[in-house]
Amino acid sequence: MDEVPGERRRLVSLAYRMLGTIAEAEDAVQETYVRWYRLGDAERAAIGNPQGWLTRVASRVCLDVLGSARHRRERYVGEWLPEPVPAQLFPGPNPATGDPLDRVTLDESVSTALLVVMEAMTPAERVAFVLHDVFAMPFPEIALVVGRTPAAVRQLASSARRRVREHDAVGGDRREHDAVVRAFVRAAGTGDLAALATLLDPSVVLRSDGGGVVSAARRPVVGIDAVARFLLGIARKNPGMAFAEEITGDGLAYRVDDGPGVRAVLNLRVRVGLVTDVWIQMNPGKLGTWAVPADAGRLPEAVDGVQNGGDAVPRLPAEHRAGRLGGDDRRTR
Repeated sequence: MDEVPGERRRLVSLAYRMLGTIAEAEDAVQETYVRWYRLGDAERAAIGNPQGWLTRVASRVCLDVLGSARHRRERYVGEWLPEPVPAQLFPGPNPATGDPLDRVTLDESVSTALLVVMEAMTPAERVAFVLHDVFAMPFPEIALVVGRTPAAVRQLASSARRRVREHDAVGGDRREHDAVVRAFVRAAGTGDLAALATLLDPSVVLRSDGGGVVSAARRPVVGIDAVARFLLGIARKNPGMAFAEEITGDGLAYRVDDGPGVRAVLNLRVRVGLVTDVWIQMNPGKLGTWAVPADAGRLPEAVDGVQNGGDAVPRLPAEHRAGRLGGDDRRTR
């Protein structure tokens, strides 16, 4: 059973893709470990594949959380965006089994573009999509998680995949994306309205998430003129902002620093050389993975434990235990 505590990082990786924030993922994994250590010694010894057991339970916990997430989103102050994370936060090989056309890369699976599309999926669709298309779990095993037949689960994954294709949420020319992002930030930083406007798609939409904690646009900003002027207004009001290049699942992004702290993370969706979506994450509760140098370990490891029959349940740092599963979380104010 020595491998059980070592599964934590993989489980957080899975739960994050299902839930969209590190805090909720940490809570889901914490609940998973609590259930494991509630088992008696004989019950744990009888489990032939602890990794599989942990994966199934964590997925079921996430399924329950997703069932109540839509209601909590409705009470969220302003726009809700998934938490952006560095592309290297959850490293590991992409599953090699199955049809590669039915797979998304690990980088793409933590992209804001894909996470935004997954917000529109049903809970069962999202769980099936993540387990099959990202983690290569067979449909019969996913059926045990979502309580459907394997054939029904296959349909769920197919429906989820169709949503992803319809919104063109994965793929794209990464080199083109990064060049457009650099030009975008350069134009915004120099106040060049004309140059910025030429980079925007006519239907461009800007969304910013402050979570009711910091000032942000409460509604989407739509159209070239409105988005360009909104961005230049931010630049004029905050001359001390500094932009640092970072790599996310979407490609090149920018960490926005203001003084000693991280102010925001700016992500763009680029298609055919134009910016179609601007995502600005400003909620301090969703910027935790950006608060340390790029070469440091960003994901907090367990630092204490609850003894149960001589075993320690991995516990989260106190600042990550504020929001509990099933109650009001930090998204609601």
